[in-house]
Amino acid sequence: MVDTLANALNSIKVAELKGKQEVRVKPASKLVRETLSTMQRYGYIGEFELIDDGKSGEFAIKLLGKINNCGVINPHYSVKKKDWEKYEQRFLPGRDIGMILATTPKGIKSHAEAKEEGTGGKIMAFVY
Repeated sequence: MVDTLANALNSIKVAELKGKQEVRVKPASKLVRETLSTMQRYGYIGEFELIDDGKSGEFAIKLLGKINNCGVINPHYSVKKKDWEKYEQRFLPGRDIGMILATTPKGIKSHAEAKEEGTGGKIMAFVY
């Protein structure tokens, strides 16, 4: 089974380490698109666009050089609204550095947005 989110985040991390300005990620999916949108909102990546190749498509992503590490968190732990601090300490390097991406009832959010809204979810990735 192919984990498209893990492949996308790994491609981004490797391209950032090599100092590239752009990376192409495939296959395109709604999960990857929503994750990229959240990363873009927080300034980790620049613009991205879907390139339709007639098959599953791919994303062209502009890199800003702001990502030190990113990856998928497996298994996708369920987090209650009061337990975000525990997972921040576990997956992020320091207080207020980076973000944890989670699927919530209101879509894919950062841990900060989920805490602000007072909702829990399933964590799926980290970026810092």
